Parts: sequence; structure tokens; C-alpha cells
Amino acid sequence: MARLKKKYNEEIVPRLLKENNYPGPMAVPKLEKVTINIGVGEAIQNAKALDAAVADLRIITGQQPLITKARKSISNFKLRQGVAIGCCVTLRRERMYEFLDRLMSVAIPRIRDFRGIPTKSCDGRGNFNLGIKEQLVFPEIDYDKIDKVRGMTISITTSAKTDAECIQLLREFGMPFQKEE
Repeated sequence: MARLKKKYNEEIVPRLLKENNYPGPMAVPKLEKVTINIGVGEAIQNAKALDAAVADLRIITGQQPLITKARKSISNFKLRQGVAIGCCVTLRRERMYEFLDRLMSVAIPRIRDFRGIPTKSCDGRGNFNLGIKEQLVFPEIDYDKIDKVRGMTISITTSAKTDAECIQLLREFGMPFQKEE
């Protein structure tokens, strides 16, 4: 069992039950999925850029990414409908907990000038979004083998009803949020 899942079952659920007066353990918010997305706009001219992004995402997550295609044509960006412009991975269950463990304990502390994650990144429905500017914060990525620094978006979907519940759940997991003034 993943370390974070064990922590959730043994420590976080009883603590949140006591603090928030939920009717039972099934009412406590839980993690549902984590989606990692890399947009590769330069893939319109350079197909190799998309292959490199897919390889990086595969190394980081341990799962084959899905190549996303453009839904609409946009003439200003020289974009045609159906052209591959990014890749994404959806992690659930054990892989989700393993990825979050590596993200919170290894990758986020390696971000330069890191002062904490802002708590304003929730969407109003209990989901949390996090942007990372470079894939090099993950130790699996070899610095010498990358062609370009790419950012990614990490979306953490929870069963929380409000943003406050989502922040409280992620704080219990160990997400390094900024201190409130």
C-alpha cells in the first residue's frame, strides 16, 4: 500500500472526522484522481517536440500519456483541427498516491525560490490546480537528455464539496501551502 494511502486511512480520516463532525468515514473528502497535462504548442511545426514531452511525462508518471488534439482550428496560431498539440495522463488509486508522495516530498522542495503553494488555486468545487514551470524538478528526468524546459499543469480532483475542505485535506497530506498572513 502506498505511504500516503496508509496515512489517509490511519491518520487523516479519524482527524477530519473529529474536526469537521462528518456523519461517518465515507463523508470525509478523499482524492479521486490526479491529471497531469503538458501543452506543446510548438508541436505544430516540430513533431519531435511532442515525442519528447510524451517521453518526459511517461518517465515522471510511469504511465503512457494520451496525446491530445486540437478541438478547433485557430488561424492566428496556424492551428488546424485534429493536430496533436499536447499530452496528458490521468492517475488513479495506487499510482496517484505514489505520484503525490513524490510530488510533495521530492519535486516541490526542488523548485527554485519556493515560498509555498498559493491556496487560491482551487476551482470552487473542491479541486486543486498546480502549475509547474519546468519538468526538471522531478528527479527522474535527466538534465542532459531534455531538449527544452517544459511546464505542466497538475489537477488534483477530490470529493470535497468546498475549497476549504480541499485545502484542509491536502494540508493533512503534507502539501506545502503558503502561510496565511
